[in-house]
Amino acid sequence: MQRFSVGASPLNVASPTRLSIQEFNLALSESKIDLKTLRELCFGGIPFEGGLRSLCWKILLNYLPLEQALWDSFLKKQRELYAQFLKEMIIQPGIAKANLGLSREDVTLEDHPLNPNPDSRWNTYFKDNEVLLQIDKDVRRLYPDMAFFQRPTEYPCRLILDPQNEYETLRKRVEQTTLKAQTVAKNRSGVTNVSSPAKTQSSYPSNEYEVLPNGCEAHWEVVERILFIYAKLNPGIAYVQGMNEIVGPIYYTFATDPNNEWKEHAEADTFFCFTNLMSENRDNFIKSLDDSQCGITSKMESVYSTLKEKDMELYLRLQEQNIKPQYFTFRWLTLLLSQEFLLPDVIRIWDSLFSDQDRFNFLLLVCCAMLVLIRDEILVGDFTVNMRLLQDYPISDVHAILTKAKELQDSS
Repeated sequence: MQRFSVGASPLNVASPTRLSIQEFNLALSESKIDLKTLRELCFGGIPFEGGLRSLCWKILLNYLPLEQALWDSFLKKQRELYAQFLKEMIIQPGIAKANLGLSREDVTLEDHPLNPNPDSRWNTYFKDNEVLLQIDKDVRRLYPDMAFFQRPTEYPCRLILDPQNEYETLRKRVEQTTLKAQTVAKNRSGVTNVSSPAKTQSSYPSNEYEVLPNGCEAHWEVVERILFIYAKLNPGIAYVQGMNEIVGPIYYTFATDPNNEWKEHAEADTFFCFTNLMSENRDNFIKSLDDSQCGITSKMESVYSTLKEKDMELYLRLQEQNIKPQYFTFRWLTLLLSQEFLLPDVIRIWDSLFSDQDRFNFLLLVCCAMLVLIRDEILVGDFTVNMRLLQDYPISDVHAILTKAKELQDSS
């Protein structure tokens, strides 16, 4: 799907009035943020101006505390914590510093690549590489028609790039890694794809992407690091294809903040906001929970049960053609519609989604609204036509979709 032109500047779907910007500034200047008021404002679309969206999302995603006096100390602590994660989790085993970095200690006597001990750092390293290769493959193709993710960040991670330390960039780690047997990648549906290392590498030849000079890193590399740290800290879920589509818009919003003090820490702030969002959304990514009450199957069926209540004729037409909700709502729900619309439109939808107190119920209503708005086409279309409509959604006016979703919500 064509999103928007290469090199586009940050876009704001809504056209905020001077009055609405003043209202946001007033709400955000309170010593204790009134969350109800802020949610009502954000629901109608957050202006990009002045970094308002970036700040509001941090509050709506339960990252920043409501007491403004706590922000500085809280942010300092969280950003230091993230730096600690980097120190502990992005390290090449077999290389360790000793004597304050004046010499390197050879640890291969006690730990080596063939060590069968499950506690071996090499053992962990090779297992991590399987996850890392899947992340790498996905983040390199994040919004491929946008220049943004291929461009160098103004704030590369000095901790990783400092040649005096013991860490390496994940990009170099991928380039240097050759798994001797096969590369195993697990996608969300539980299918295991086995391919040869050569085939995996050829999917993103090195000449396809501009190689940045030493000391620089592209925005996609930052997203890769966020997802790798998340996978390390959440071994129960690790990394599942599609998570890159959720972290991408959050990082883009924070990394394009006009306020440099916030932009500089886009990586750490994105990590914690993504983690908070995934804590609400993670059950959709865990296959063993699919058929449980909290799993994705139940949520997909909820779209149809809500549609049945709102538009019986449309519901019966889909049933009659045996168009099951999993044929299209799986992607809509798990990826929060991030693959159905242009990036600026996704960001606008997320303004309303993050603002709603019961955001995932509102997402169900947005999905229903999308169906209702193409009801005339569905009622006359055959199975093939309707599947094409649902898998490549034709309406790009997200304002109309959100307005219809709100109508459905208010009529409940």
